Amino acid sequence: MNPLLLFAAGLAAALAAPGEPPDLGWMAGSWVSEGPSRWTEERWSRPRGGVMLGTGLSGEGARAESFEFMRIAPDDQGRLTFWGSPEGATPTPFRYEGGGEREAVFVNPSHDYPQRIVYRREGAELVATISLADGSKPQTWRYVRKWPADRKRP
Repeated sequence: MNPLLLFAAGLAAALAAPGEPPDLGWMAGSWVSEGPSRWTEERWSRPRGGVMLGTGLSGEGARAESFEFMRIAPDDQGRLTFWGSPEGATPTPFRYEGGGEREAVFVNPSHDYPQRIVYRREGAELVATISLADGSKPQTWRYVRKWPADRKRP
């Protein structure tokens, strides 16, 4: 049999087979993005029992202006999903659509904005980008690790 056909058949089977959920442990920690006066922080728990919990807090100067509760966990069909709840609103689901070793893409094309949420590690930075489903109208935050680097050791 043609080796190229064997490779294509194996690739198709691998893509169709349900796999293990991705290891998103590279997101865990406390992250901060600071500008001249504006700042944003995100904190992510380590994955445990198939769940990661996150919080976001943004502000200007000494004043907090917005917050968000986040969760990455399987939905009722077992698909990995990012749930965002800005300002304590009802959580909105964004299903995991793929990524790489240090990238996770979540999509909800029926949501107004954002429709796409991407987290990726670039060296020591955690980069979060929200956009429309096609990647247009992006907003990006570049975070540096605040913890565990800022944790005082006994």
